[in-house]
Amino acid sequence: MPATKKKDTGKTSSQPWLHQQGREIQRFGQIRQFPVALSYEARLYSCERLNQVLADTQILYALYKKHHWLMRGPTFYQLHLLLDKHAGEQLVLVDTLAERVQTLGGIAVGDPRHVAELTRVPRPPDGAEEVPAMLSRLLEAHEMILIESHDAAARVMEQGDDGTNDLLVSDIIRTNELQAWFLAEHLVDTPLIKATGGSTAGEVKAAANGRR
Repeated sequence: MPATKKKDTGKTSSQPWLHQQGREIQRFGQIRQFPVALSYEARLYSCERLNQVLADTQILYALYKKHHWLMRGPTFYQLHLLLDKHAGEQLVLVDTLAERVQTLGGIAVGDPRHVAELTRVPRPPDGAEEVPAMLSRLLEAHEMILIESHDAAARVMEQGDDGTNDLLVSDIIRTNELQAWFLAEHLVDTPLIKATGGSTAGEVKAAANGRR
């Protein structure tokens, strides 16, 4: 007896199920219970503070990329590379912060539209600014993150969250301090050729003649 042919419906077992809709299984701000030896209140507080730093850090990363692309002038090459390096380091911090929030049972802020609602970093113009203004804008964002991180580190320590304190101090604060130093040094108005009070070529020649 011949085998019965299956009707070809056009679907196979490897066909993905597209356009699916699902319910939200954990709301933003809701904390799951994890066995990490921290109270619910401590984890809830840490997630709130971490998400603020995370939102601001995502905006700082985006600012670095924007200014990396728009850099111009005689220091273009050096700053183009420096800002991209800093952006890469900030991106690492974004992932580190997000994973800490998840470790504590929270939800890390990730959608750029949600990030824009939470961040305290001012929005820059859509166009290009002068180079000193771009660097100053980055420095101001760094300082905002540092102020938030210093306070958050002290508060979470009071609640016994050593892991979040260590992350904020060892990663966020130290990285932002170092990057702020590199940027600030580019805003020092110092001559490249002659130091203040230095001798002119004529004075050097006269002094040499006097020693003969």
